[in-house]
Amino acid sequence: MRRTKIIATLGPATSDAKMLDRIIEAGVDVVRINFSHGNPEEHIERAEKLRNRARAHGRQIGVLCDLQGPKIRIEKFKDVKIILKDGDPFVLDTAMDPNAGTTERVGMAYKELPQDVKRGDTLLLDDGRISLWVDEVVGTEVRCKVAIGGELSDRKGLNKQGGGLSAPALTDKDKADIITAAKMEADYLAVSFPVTGQDLHDARALMKEAGGHADIVAKVERADALENLDDIIEASDVIMVARGDLGVEIGDAALPPVQKMLIQKARKMNRIVITATQMMESMISSHIPTRAEVFDVANAVLDGTDAVMLSAETASGKYPAEAIAAMDRICLVAEKERVAKKSDHRIDTHFHRIDEAIAMASMYTANHLGVKAIAALTESGSTPRWMSRISSGIPIYALTKYVETRRKVTLFRGVYPVSFEVAEDEDRATIMKEAVDELLRRGAVRDGDLILVTRGETMGDAGGTNTMSIVRVGGDMEQTVEI
Repeated sequence: MRRTKIIATLGPATSDAKMLDRIIEAGVDVVRINFSHGNPEEHIERAEKLRNRARAHGRQIGVLCDLQGPKIRIEKFKDVKIILKDGDPFVLDTAMDPNAGTTERVGMAYKELPQDVKRGDTLLLDDGRISLWVDEVVGTEVRCKVAIGGELSDRKGLNKQGGGLSAPALTDKDKADIITAAKMEADYLAVSFPVTGQDLHDARALMKEAGGHADIVAKVERADALENLDDIIEASDVIMVARGDLGVEIGDAALPPVQKMLIQKARKMNRIVITATQMMESMISSHIPTRAEVFDVANAVLDGTDAVMLSAETASGKYPAEAIAAMDRICLVAEKERVAKKSDHRIDTHFHRIDEAIAMASMYTANHLGVKAIAALTESGSTPRWMSRISSGIPIYALTKYVETRRKVTLFRGVYPVSFEVAEDEDRATIMKEAVDELLRRGAVRDGDLILVTRGETMGDAGGTNTMSIVRVGGDMEQTVEI
């Protein structure tokens, strides 16, 4: 069973039921709905259609809604595109007609740009393909010289090398989209371009106000965010290594060590982590990945990422199902390496919660006792989340009656959702037998195997896990070892 989760972005290429069936069969775990495109009605319909097809396959698939964030872009050109030559002057003008761009100047959608830059700054357009050196700022004009030229077309994005743009993380559009995400019962909400933990707190408050239950994903894509990393991670549930804009702002050579650092830090702080952007970009038009892409996905798995994400590959590419299948193959092989199963995570840490201590003790026991599977009876999903921070080859089954929890654990590395109801008057032995029977039914274990079960003495209390039991499948439940 693959432990690393696969996120696929929905779009025109994955809009019909037949293709949804194919990507589900290929192994998608979570779908991403990009709020940069489409309208609320389309987003809600897309999520509903996906969940209907998932139910038909007997699967739980999470839904991640990705907010657009501030659009720091140039405006349009009279002739759609221009050619900029090295050394030419070029002006970014926030006051000019948005449709009247020329080879000398173009409008800016981001009106605060003149306040955010100064002489000597470097501005990057179109994912860094065009480089501008800021010569001076005069009123609404940012006057530049072209350092690296090339073709430039309408509405390309702009970054400031090293960061420092003051655009707020949550725009008015984002606030409206949060209400849409709550209506569709999104499981995760991704916040674009956060700079401080407060950006995530604000998004969480708006989601709760709208009646939603989504966990908050912080997309680390600004250089400024790296200066406030602990604050951002503490305020979020999930970290996304968004390598596009981040790579432009900090430089491509700095990106690999930053990715590794982000994965390690997120796991150390008990957060889920996603690696994203251009993972299998060539599969937009090719049915097989490049060798470099194979290495990229495998290295993210070996670094300990919870999930790898596909964007245009599944949103608009020719081979959505093939891209997921290829990613599945790569993850499975990478997970066989010893480094993907070995962990000394938090071995010297003092725990402040009983359920967290039980989760850590369970993984240490399971990894050293030859346990074949772990059954975590859970309300909120916290216990299997903590367990998933420990590198292991042992599958963790999150047994819960709550559909929201089953959807959320689809993103946790090595955790698999199981629908499981427990009657209030059931005794310990009955609950244990039903948990074992469920794993037997799924073919996860067989007679003679050891399994580890965690639960709370009082079922129904979130955060109440306080018991770990070791069970021999097919054995006498009365002889179960309980800690």
